[in-house]
Amino acid sequence: MAAKRLSEHELAEAIGERTGYVFRDTAMLRRALTHASKRGSDGADNERLEFLGDRVLGLVIAEMLFRRYPDARQGELAVRLNALVSGESCGVIAIEIGLDKLIHADPVAKAAKGQRVGNALADAVEALIAAIYLDGGLEPARAFIARHWEHRAEAVAKLLRSAKTELQEWLAQRDGLRPNYSIISREGPDHEPIFTVSVAAEGFPAISGAGPSRQAAEQAAAAAFLIREGVWEEEGKLS
Repeated sequence: MAAKRLSEHELAEAIGERTGYVFRDTAMLRRALTHASKRGSDGADNERLEFLGDRVLGLVIAEMLFRRYPDARQGELAVRLNALVSGESCGVIAIEIGLDKLIHADPVAKAAKGQRVGNALADAVEALIAAIYLDGGLEPARAFIARHWEHRAEAVAKLLRSAKTELQEWLAQRDGLRPNYSIISREGPDHEPIFTVSVAAEGFPAISGAGPSRQAAEQAAAAAFLIREGVWEEEGKLS
């Protein structure tokens, strides 16, 4: 039997318990947690809020990284930003705060399979950020983001520093194997390129990663290799 759908007041209370933020506009909160797969006759869903929330999240995280890492170059900041605002990161946070129990979505749309989190959960987090921003302003949205993302920034920094080195050392222990990196593509304008790089080793299939520089893409590919081979845990990337 399907669980009873919460009223707007009950939903606001549940979100308040999870986030510490009390909504005034409970109808907007309802919209933020309504996926397009369950769009009502009034056409209400969270797609527009998700669009805005993505930008608010990006702004707050960019400022956080800018202040936290004053010596980091633009490319390094961009890689960290992309990791922190990724759909996977947002989806993990959605589960942490229990949004998977509160969003109104088709069960298939919000299901998490294996180690990949459903897009509906990630979209709900971004829509919730937009709803907080519209209901209370930037500071409550910033506080919510800081609570759930700030501690992840250091984990991302460690990942970027160590992935290639750890992969090289791990392969060297296997009959002196070495990683081989190759550029698959370079796309985008000169001032904002996106590199895709693959890494392989004898006896191991290639796997790719992307980033705003060749070095960043190599780091991403090395991290993906380590995760695939079970050297790193998936959640270790951002937990």
